[in-house]
Order: sequence, then C-alpha cells, then structure tokens
Amino acid sequence: MKKINLLSTLFLLSLAVAKTNAQSPSPKSAGYEGPNKLNTWALTITPALTQFYGDLRQYDFKLGPEEHLTGGLGLALHKQVTPIFGASVNFWTGNLNGSKERIYNAHFESKGFLQTTINAHANLKPILFGYNKLKRWKWDVYAGYGYMWFNSRVYRLGTDKSVELIRTNTNRSSKTAGEWERDGSTYTREIVFPIGSAIHFEASPRIDIGLDFTLNHVNTEKLDVTYGGGGSEQYPRQDIWLFRKGDSKLDKWGSVGLSLTYKIGKNAVMAKKDAKGNWVHDPAKGRYHLRYTNPLDLIAPPYNPTMNDADSIAKANMPKPVDPRLFTDTDGDGVADLFDKEPNTPANSIVSGGGVAMDLEKYVKDIIAKNLPKEECEAMFGNIEFDTDKAIIKDPSQQILKQVIDLLNVRPNCRAVIVGHTDARASDNYNIQLSKRRVEAAKRYLIRNGMQDPSRVLVEYYGELRPVSDNKSVEGMSRNRRVEIRILPMNSIRSSYPAGFRTGKKKDQEPGKVAKEPRKKK
Repeated sequence: MKKINLLSTLFLLSLAVAKTNAQSPSPKSAGYEGPNKLNTWALTITPALTQFYGDLRQYDFKLGPEEHLTGGLGLALHKQVTPIFGASVNFWTGNLNGSKERIYNAHFESKGFLQTTINAHANLKPILFGYNKLKRWKWDVYAGYGYMWFNSRVYRLGTDKSVELIRTNTNRSSKTAGEWERDGSTYTREIVFPIGSAIHFEASPRIDIGLDFTLNHVNTEKLDVTYGGGGSEQYPRQDIWLFRKGDSKLDKWGSVGLSLTYKIGKNAVMAKKDAKGNWVHDPAKGRYHLRYTNPLDLIAPPYNPTMNDADSIAKANMPKPVDPRLFTDTDGDGVADLFDKEPNTPANSIVSGGGVAMDLEKYVKDIIAKNLPKEECEAMFGNIEFDTDKAIIKDPSQQILKQVIDLLNVRPNCRAVIVGHTDARASDNYNIQLSKRRVEAAKRYLIRNGMQDPSRVLVEYYGELRPVSDNKSVEGMSRNRRVEIRILPMNSIRSSYPAGFRTGKKKDQEPGKVAKEPRKKK
C-alpha cells in the first residue's frame, strides 16, 4: 500500500507542476505532435554489478564464503510520452550467487539468467526543479512488470562445488516453468517486479550518460532453491516444489551500473544558453528531445507591435501613387497621356494604339495595293463627333466610316468596336440612351454601306461616364460628344449564326456577299 500511495502522490504532483509551468494554453497545432516536432525514442545499454538478496545470503554489503562478484548487461528501448512520463521495454542477462553458513551451510549460483520487463517512468527533475533549472539533467524513478527465467544450483559449502544439493532444472522444477531451451536445460520462469531510479546527463545531442539503480522483486523463494523454515534440518529440499511460504521474504536481486543512452531521431539538437544565461530553443535548427524539452518552450511568444512598428509597416506596404497621366487625355484621341506617343495630335485624327496619327485612307489603299496578309489587325482609333442632343452622322465622319468598311472587308479577321459617349448635360439615363442611339446609327451606316459581315461590329455606350475633357466649356463638351471606332482582332469565340440583316440561308452566308434585307410580306 505504501508503494501505491507513493506513485499516486507523484502522479498528482506532476499534474500540478505541469499546470503551473504552462504560462499559456498550448495551441492544438503546437508541441511534439504539431509543427515543432520533437524526438521521443532512445536506446540505453547498461553494464552493471548484480547482487542477490534472499535465504542464501549472509552479508548485505560484503561477500560471503565462496561468493564472488557477479555482473549483468541491460538493454532498454525508451519512449518519452511527455516531458515527465515515459515507458520502456527492458532486457537483462547476467549471473547471481550467494552463500550462508548458518542453518544452510550452502552456496548457490544462477548463471545466464534472462529477464524482460515493461517499465513506467516518471521524471522528477522538472517536478522538483522546473524545466529550466538543471537543464541537462534527468532524474527518473520507475516501476514495472515482467518475467525472469533462471537456472540455479545449490552446493555444499567447503566441497568446492563437488557436492550438489539441488537444482531448478529438473522435470518438476516449477509449475510455472516454460520450456525455454538453452544448452539442453529447462529454465524456471517467475514473475518479477522491478523498481529503480536513474540519473542521466545530456552530454551531446545524441548521447546521455548516467547511473542506474534497480531492485527486482522476484515472486518466489526458489531463485536460490531455498525457502525459510530452518529448524534442525539444514536444508528442507524435499518440500521446495510444494509452493509453501516459508518464514523468509521473497527473493530479489539488485543492480547498479553505468548507462549509455543513444537518442534516436532526425536532426538532433539540444538547447543552448544565450548571452544573458537563458536557455534558447530554435525549432528551425533541428529537433530537440522530449526527455529534456518542454514543448511550450518551442512556441514563439506572440508579437505585439508598437504604434511605431504599425506605422512603419503601414508605410512600407502603402501602394505607390498612381501616375495622373493615366487619367488624362490632352489631345482627346482616346489614348491616355501615359501611353500616348504623340500627345498633341489634331482633333478627329485617326490614331494607333500608341496615339500616333495615321492616314487611314492611305493605309487602306496600301493594303489593297500591296495585298498584305489578312491574318493581322492593327489597333486603330477614330472619333466621330455629333451635335448637341443629335444622333445624325456628319459628312466628315461618313468618310471615316466608309474607310472602316473598306478595311474590314479586306480583313475578315478584324472587327470594329463602336463606343459612344456624351457630354454631362441632361440626366445620366438620358445620356446613356443618347450614346446608345449614336453607336447604333454608326453601326447602321456601316451595314447599309457595304459592310459584308455585320456580326463583326460590336457596340458599347457609356453616356457621360467617360469624358476626355471637362464639361465646363463649349469646346470641352464638344470633345465629349463623340463615338470612338476601334479596330481589333476577332475573338476566338464567334457565333456561327449571321447577324444584321442576314436571312440565314446558306447562299447568303457565303463570305464576300452583301447582306440583304428580308422581304416583307404584303
């Protein structure tokens, strides 16, 4: 009951310390199962001196008659579950011996015993001192459960092992014996409960060195093939297999040894001190081991910027001012001054996409004369101006529209986009409708004067929403009352059904034919 109460106290104490050390709640994505992963596995080898405690033991701290030093070798695989708690699988092999003159006058040996256990570990260092004090140290206490296989023989003292009294590897050696074949002998199997303590020091990112103390309680009095009873008979061997409890305690054996631990994992690193003497963890450098690291130490504290920081961040991310030339068109040719290569072209000039004045009539004649390829389209702009509140095309503008018809007819891969604008007088809705009437008038003129494919004429109208000059002067309002014609390449997606006045018959859809108006029924 004392052992159970001690373990319960340690468990409750560790929970209380864990809550105290956690300054802020850990986010779900943090810790050794989150982005800042930690290594958790380790392999330990422990060469040790072994000591038997039981009936055939005369002294606790010195060798008895015919006794000699015995040793063993331990191997353990550790899994650290939290910075405090862990588990391990342990394997031991070694020798034991003991002797006692009084009552028994016997000496026993158990060579090549085997033992395997599963142990639970508790790290007392962070519980007692915190995570950042004695940073490189680890102090474990542990307890476990497992099995021990042994083969013991008892000899009469003073006979130099020539007189053997009894051994465990007989046909009746134990009701719990398993057939563990080694050198033709049968090993006796018993339950064992190890308890112990280990102190480790982190010598490098990969290697720990330490000191290990273990006491193994074997659930039998037969490890030395002797049980208490005494009396006149020196050795009650005839009742050894009857599982009688004698007057003595159960047998046990202990070990003390130096341990060497290899920490398994990727990119192993360990914490270092900064100039102020504080322990620093940098997850970017590699993986720390959970044996010595609190996962909360890997979470960077939240950054709370000052007003100066916020102001400098805002200034650094502030967009650059927009060039005002992007919004101005000094010569009113439809090309912003920022991109206009000739910002002073005369009014009503036909310009290219770069704002360079072009002679459209000469350009069309050159195309027809030279029979240039028809697969390319030049981006050109032309302006058609109107009188106030009118949608009637003036004579100079009619000449421009005829030149557009000639160009589109020789280049079927080009299209015309007619865009209408007004000045700021009247309401928005009225100006939208007025600009619509003006672009439709221009489109009708193109169709009725020989435009072969009306589907290549698109219209857009914006009313007073896109002025090229101010609406405070007569000259400015005159420039805003305009229709722009843009020659652009055809889109890849094109309706197969003809537009305009096409009848839909196959002969009327052939390229090069002039569209006909449908006949009205009388």
